[in-house]
Amino acid sequence: MQKKKILLAYSGGLDTTYCAVYLSKIENYEVHAVTINTGAFDPQEIATLEEKALQCGVASYTCIDVRKEYYDDCIKYLIYGNVLKNGTYPLSVSAERAVQAKSIAEYAIQLGINTIAHGSTGAGNDQVRFDMIFNHLLPNVEIITPIRDKKLSREEEIGFLKSHGVSFNFEKAVYSINKGLWGTSVGGKETLTSHQNLPEQAWPTPVTATAPIDITLTFVEGELQSINGQSFEHPSIAIEYLQQLAQPFGIGRHIHVGDTIIGIKGRVGFEAAAPELIIKAHHLLEKHTLTKWQLFWKEQLSSWYGNWLHEGQMLDPTMRDIEAFLTNTQKTVSGDVYITLHPYRYELNGIDSVHDLMSAKFGSYGEMNTGWTGEDVKGFTKIFGNQTSIYHQVNKDIANENN
Repeated sequence: MQKKKILLAYSGGLDTTYCAVYLSKIENYEVHAVTINTGAFDPQEIATLEEKALQCGVASYTCIDVRKEYYDDCIKYLIYGNVLKNGTYPLSVSAERAVQAKSIAEYAIQLGINTIAHGSTGAGNDQVRFDMIFNHLLPNVEIITPIRDKKLSREEEIGFLKSHGVSFNFEKAVYSINKGLWGTSVGGKETLTSHQNLPEQAWPTPVTATAPIDITLTFVEGELQSINGQSFEHPSIAIEYLQQLAQPFGIGRHIHVGDTIIGIKGRVGFEAAAPELIIKAHHLLEKHTLTKWQLFWKEQLSSWYGNWLHEGQMLDPTMRDIEAFLTNTQKTVSGDVYITLHPYRYELNGIDSVHDLMSAKFGSYGEMNTGWTGEDVKGFTKIFGNQTSIYHQVNKDIANENN
């Protein structure tokens, strides 16, 4: 009897390793594993993933590199919008999940497979992101989620794999680590509490940099084009370069506390040196090159955009409308941003841009001006506050009459 085909979203972590063994050896599916590389794996790691997947009983393994698409379709707009959820989190995982889900669905269509499995649990956001996008692109899809459906603990998964002779770094499995182009998340026993921080050994990148260094980030219409004068073929490559340069300083380590899509609070650690530096540098450049109302409306729309993306709604057409607005605001966001990196911190020193609205020829704030006179200000102030003055005068008169 021919086995039923199933496409497994495979990362090689504990959950998807369990799924590969369980689906192929217990449920007797013909499992086709696919890894969507959003910046987590180099060629050697991909070769290791394939070897392990085949050992787990899958019929085929494929890795699809979407790093450039991930930037072009998603990260670019997070930079344009200076998106940091709750003022902290650059959407390191939530952004890539939408891209991964979309790529998995497209691959399923290509293979003619209508059953998809993923390793999400029943407690987090990923289950919603994957399921929703699969349903958008494959209306009649059947979704299999062994970890969620069987309500498995990590200990139960480890016990199952040991019983089937699967070799795995079970010590590493104490922490759930998700690496990608836009940062690395870390979850473990400490993040399940409200008062504990992650220990030093839990962070994927040890802090080895000791001496401060100066760097220059160059933006062209909102996109990072070069670092210290070195140009890159694509901004995704610039992000990877900056991450390697800055993460050894321990910059961008935080604990994010947020509201999950399903309505519970959650904590997760993450290290994201490049995203934090890029967003903060980009925002500083915007402060100099955009008007106050451009900045105001960008902040409103970007906050909504980031939250909607975080909740898996990447395919909502409203997102394309906001992306068009964000893109239009970047026409003058070009220039250099100067930064000093220190262990565990950084300094934004300033910018240089031909579009800098803080131009000396129009005056210096708090010192002098060349664009207006004191009499101009007196008239402006009277007109600018006219309605508020009328309000207070009218209501003062009414109060006096009542007395």
